[in-house]
Amino acid sequence: MPRLEIDPLLEGVSKPARYVGGEWNVIERPWHDAETRWALIYPDLYDIGQSNGGLAILYDLLNHTPATLAERCYAPWPDMADSLRSHRAPLFSLENRRPLAEFDALGFSLSYELTYTNVLEMLDLAGIPIHSEARSEDDPLIFAGGSGALVPEPLAPFIDAFVLGEAEDVVLEINALLREAKASGASRIERLQALARIPGVYVPRFYEWRYAEDGTPAEVISNDPGAPIPVVKRFMQGLPPILTKPIVPYLQTVHDRAGIEIQRGCTQGCRFCQAGMIYRPLRERTPEEVVAGARELFANTGFDELSLVSLSSTDHSQINDIVRALRAEFGDRIGLSLPSTRVDSFSVDTALLCAPRKKSSMTFAPEAGSQRLRNAVSKVVADEDLLHAARNAFENGWSSIKLYFMVGLPTETMADVQGIVDWASQVKAIGREIVGKRARVRVSTSNHVPKAHAPFQWARQETPAELAPKHELLRRGCRSARLDFTWNDPGESILEGALSRGDRRLSAVVETAWRNGARFDAWSEHFNQAAWNSAFAEHQIDPAFYCHRERDLWERFPWMHIASGVSEAFLRKEWMRTQRELTTIDCRDGCNVCGMEHAADLCELKLGDLIAQRRAGPGERVVVL
Repeated sequence: MPRLEIDPLLEGVSKPARYVGGEWNVIERPWHDAETRWALIYPDLYDIGQSNGGLAILYDLLNHTPATLAERCYAPWPDMADSLRSHRAPLFSLENRRPLAEFDALGFSLSYELTYTNVLEMLDLAGIPIHSEARSEDDPLIFAGGSGALVPEPLAPFIDAFVLGEAEDVVLEINALLREAKASGASRIERLQALARIPGVYVPRFYEWRYAEDGTPAEVISNDPGAPIPVVKRFMQGLPPILTKPIVPYLQTVHDRAGIEIQRGCTQGCRFCQAGMIYRPLRERTPEEVVAGARELFANTGFDELSLVSLSSTDHSQINDIVRALRAEFGDRIGLSLPSTRVDSFSVDTALLCAPRKKSSMTFAPEAGSQRLRNAVSKVVADEDLLHAARNAFENGWSSIKLYFMVGLPTETMADVQGIVDWASQVKAIGREIVGKRARVRVSTSNHVPKAHAPFQWARQETPAELAPKHELLRRGCRSARLDFTWNDPGESILEGALSRGDRRLSAVVETAWRNGARFDAWSEHFNQAAWNSAFAEHQIDPAFYCHRERDLWERFPWMHIASGVSEAFLRKEWMRTQRELTTIDCRDGCNVCGMEHAADLCELKLGDLIAQRRAGPGERVVVL
């Protein structure tokens, strides 16, 4: 099939640049020269997906592998989806403009549960059967990875194979298998059986579920001798090379700047945080690595701003050395930003090194409104930490501070919610004292959604009725204190909660909601509550079963066959410490025996050596759990 002619498809479509490709640094390899062809897919808009670092790494890695080609595709906005259907044209890749059905493999990145209906929409637009077992020998294999792959069951009937953990560590093994299978003429089922034997690859058709009378999972059974239980996630012993020649879009994306992942993982152990658990162990880059990478990035992209990316950038053991080295290399010709910081004055000092002149809003995430609740969730932040940090920020030129909190955390009371207003009011008072009427404080809240593979996987999620008085208290309190206030819709949080701890029975709900018109569920203007309500009702499934009940300590979960590396015993202990309001020390200050001790090369540092290396000078790499 020749290259698809897309001009007729783009008539009347908003932002056609989302679909034309040809950006700076794009890799366009000859279609017929490749033996294995991948389409890497982010099931949301180009504007969001183009900034996804994981897909960018895989794109670069595969395209620099002999006889392999990787192209990109993003979810088309509804106007483009309508255009594809009206022209009877298939969904296509950006580089060679080939129909997705012509690729050997499609790889979806699952980073948010509310993109799941977009996965089905994209398969349907591509002319690929949405169910794995309905696909023919000629259909591509459908892979999915990302954090969502660690709770795979709500999408299990639609995905041929889930890649668990860090795909950089396994994708070339999968690619080699696909090339060999294609050359030998292996059948689809033979390819899936071979994939199931690769560590870190979960092929759901080889597993069956049985449920107890109360509806909870009773056991999962492997029906193929090569399909293991558990399936253990993959992780890299270090970090991949810095991507120094990323694609530069021709339209503005959510992260319109260069970025370097300065570390992966987190040692704080906040109990609500799934990412802090599943991305263990911690791995860091040296200042020298970062500067060398930045030098190439700026030369290859034309960007003049660099984001130092990680779950908590100011926790890097050499963060100030990194910033000083970048300033020494580039002076004030570039901007530096930290997407995540600790709640303390050290973070303000680091931010000041990053932006000595330009001061935008400073963001802190205390998460909870009282010391008691912060102890319960093991967010080790004291009241004075935030107040000192706020004063430091205002005194050094910032006039706007954003405070991020969660509502509905386990053990939360109305007094804890009032503490959010009280704390933010004190920050506003400090700002008025220092910068006068220019002081602005914004309180942003999200509804706590318990996640799998984290200590709060046992917690119940609060209902909209329980959250309503808390939101009303915050609205009134913030209005009275002249604080800006934003919050999330509790209805959307219920759907996220159900999907984030769901089992395979929810796949029917996802499919029916999609057939009812659910698309772009993460976008408020497209979120279709009625479509989801109807789907749950049709299948006689109550989302409250997944969201609003507290689990028994020994209940079996729909992800019990997936090993994230952090042990169930550790997570259970952390959940029990929540009830006693006991914090857990940072992993940098001593091993908490979370289950990742088996990563010998990463955990061989004992406490004394660890502290000594934390105090080491520039140039010494620190790698800790």
